[in-house]
Amino acid sequence: MDVDPNLLRTLAAVKQTGGFTQAARRLNLTQSAISHQIRRLEQLVGYPLVSRTTRVVTLTDDGETFLTYARRALSALDDLDRRFRRETVGGNVRIGVPDNFIGRYLPSLIRRYSLHFPDVRLDVTVGMSFDLRALLDAGDLDLAVAMDVERKKRDGITLKTDQLVWVAAETFRHVQSSLPLAVYPAPCINRQVAVESLAQHGIPWHVAFTCASPEGIHAAVLAGLAVSVMERSVLRPGLRIIDKDYNLPKLPVGTFRLFRSTRNPSAAVREFEKLIVDSSQV
Repeated sequence: MDVDPNLLRTLAAVKQTGGFTQAARRLNLTQSAISHQIRRLEQLVGYPLVSRTTRVVTLTDDGETFLTYARRALSALDDLDRRFRRETVGGNVRIGVPDNFIGRYLPSLIRRYSLHFPDVRLDVTVGMSFDLRALLDAGDLDLAVAMDVERKKRDGITLKTDQLVWVAAETFRHVQSSLPLAVYPAPCINRQVAVESLAQHGIPWHVAFTCASPEGIHAAVLAGLAVSVMERSVLRPGLRIIDKDYNLPKLPVGTFRLFRSTRNPSAAVREFEKLIVDSSQV
């Protein structure tokens, strides 16, 4: 099947942004152009890929399956382009990421970028989501990944979502008059969610342990000193989810988004932005 890669990028943008209007803004096209490209793609494939209603645009089951292969193809094409591109991309890229986003994902991405663009110097800052957004707004970062829990938030590019959960040691038993919490220093999304959720449901709580390091929070929780709010994906052996215990309220989904400085981005910044977005969707 001979498919124009631009059609694949259009489908990926519609999925990522949730609509034709938002996809048009991201790709610098008109909404009618987006509609036309989706129709062309559906004609080539022979299946309906997008389901349209007056309020929501979603992919059909065939569309989701097709997009999985499309993203792999786009990633391979981008790697090919970077490998054999003749012009040199240089300069600096200053990126900020929160602790709970790093994992194994970011180091491999940085290594991949450095292989493609050895003349670019990367400056990575690890911190809290609130702090990183402030650094970006102040012009001290070119790109920032930050987590929020606002379902209707539209700015930034969505990278991934992760359910927030109440976590405790497998041996933890709540016997105090108020719930002991292990939290990051304020301002912190996880801390804010925990405190606001407990306050709204009238559940007594107190801060028993404060630490800026994920290792410290995990250690305190594993020791049974307190409970904490974490992303489901970061749970370790010895921890358990206690969402249904102690009348704890259900927590929202955390969304990691990529934000770019409002200043005109350099080629190096644009390439890193594209790489991190494409890699998060594979």
